[in-house]
Parts: sequence; structure tokens; C-alpha cells
Amino acid sequence: METENKAAITVETTINAPVKMVWEFWTEPEHITKWYQASEDWHAPYAENDLRPDGKFKTRMEARDGSVGFDFEGIYTDVQTYKLIEYVLGDGRKVSIVFTFDDNVTHISETFDPETVNSVELQRGGWQAILNNFKNYSEATV
Repeated sequence: METENKAAITVETTINAPVKMVWEFWTEPEHITKWYQASEDWHAPYAENDLRPDGKFKTRMEARDGSVGFDFEGIYTDVQTYKLIEYVLGDGRKVSIVFTFDDNVTHISETFDPETVNSVELQRGGWQAILNNFKNYSEATV
């Protein structure tokens, strides 16, 4: 399905954990592989992350049954510890993640350019599901 709306999509969550821990869980490969999937029938068996401007990241996403998989990868354009991560995906789409926090509560707002194959609703739902998994992982690990 071709999407006609090119407006950026935003997904958000609030996590009951301090920003230092949230940042670590978001950026360190040993944590990324534990939460980066939109549904239980997918997983992320591999992640690498060079968290700095011009640094690269790659997370392998696969169906648990091995039927399909792909690499989610890009290059960082801006990194401000505990505040902001921005990157460009391989297809040129931009992503911005803003972290705001107070005491032991951290809010994440993730805004991304939509791709042109799937509907905006499907994309929003998938990215929100991944963010919800991140929230669940973070709060269970605190």
C-alpha cells in the first residue's frame, strides 16, 4: 500500500526508571537484543551500536521461525547523552528520539519519517509496539 501522507510519525512512552538506566537499556547491544521486537513472534538476535555522530548501528530483526529477517541500520547524526539521539536510516529517512526526565521517571518521544510501502497506521503501531516492549523490559529490569 502506497502512503500519501509524508508527515512525520511520533510514538511516545513514559518509563518508571531513571534516565541513566533508560539510556543504557536503549543504547547497549546486550539490552537492545532483549526488547527490540514488535511482537513475540519476532526477535533481535544481534545488535551493534557505535553511539556517536557518524557512528553506525545495526540490529538484526528476524521472525522466530526463521522465515524472514532484515537489518535495521543507520548512521547517527546527533547524540546528546540522556537527551537526544538522531539518525538517518539507510533509505534516507530521519529519526529523532528525545529523552526528558525528572527523578525516576523518563519520557521518550520518538519521531520518524514514514516509509512508502506500509500504511501510516501500521508503521505507528509497529514502532509503538517496540517502544512498549522497551518500557516493559526497562521497568521489569529496574
